[in-house]
Amino acid sequence: MTPTGATRRPRVVLVHGSRLASSQWAPQLPLLAPHVDVVTPDLPGHGVRAGERFTLDRAVEVVQEAVALSRAPTVVVGHSLGGYVVLAHAARHAEGLAGVVLAGCTATPTGPGAALYRGVAALTERVGPRRMTRVNDRVLRRLYPAEVIEPVIAGGYYFDGTPDAWREVMTHCRPAMLHGVDCPVLFLHGRWDQFRLGIRAFRRACPHAEEVVVRGASHLVNLDQPERFARAVLDFVERDAG
Repeated sequence: MTPTGATRRPRVVLVHGSRLASSQWAPQLPLLAPHVDVVTPDLPGHGVRAGERFTLDRAVEVVQEAVALSRAPTVVVGHSLGGYVVLAHAARHAEGLAGVVLAGCTATPTGPGAALYRGVAALTERVGPRRMTRVNDRVLRRLYPAEVIEPVIAGGYYFDGTPDAWREVMTHCRPAMLHGVDCPVLFLHGRWDQFRLGIRAFRRACPHAEEVVVRGASHLVNLDQPERFARAVLDFVERDAG
């Protein structure tokens, strides 16, 4: 128990992207844990919830369950699919948050922007989970050192829920969901992230938001630049939830 009068450590809830699980955040855990309490839930259709069908409503519930674990000031961080889930969560529960970090999720999922999401789902269905696993392993091991990527790979890949997940994003997620979000917001992107398309619409929807662009990083910003990603999150937490 926290002693009376003691300051609770801020909490950070990290919400992973599609096809991966909470193990995506393995590179950040040793960097964040000395400073904040960290919670890494698995989304429906992923990790320990692989047997659950992905719906946006259920995914928002999972995030809210993690937020509600304590009354500590809480910042919710979402990457890619997890970013859209965090966007939807913030639209419903912003009053209970100390801040929101949206990473790799500012391509508006309508019109031309929807091609990115359809492409992810179509490729997964066409190639199949076994081949996709082999391809993912080969590509990730070529791109990242073993100490970064092996704990991520060990968490497994989850392809079955990809079509449902991105269909939900394309149906429900829009920049306008930020209109009522008055807690601090940070857009956190890799410099070469194709999912950064549409950032202007998100900035218009949330004029008070900040943006940090991480040099030398692509869509998988937390893997490309683990230390810089963690530092950006900690700076945001210390300023807005510390």
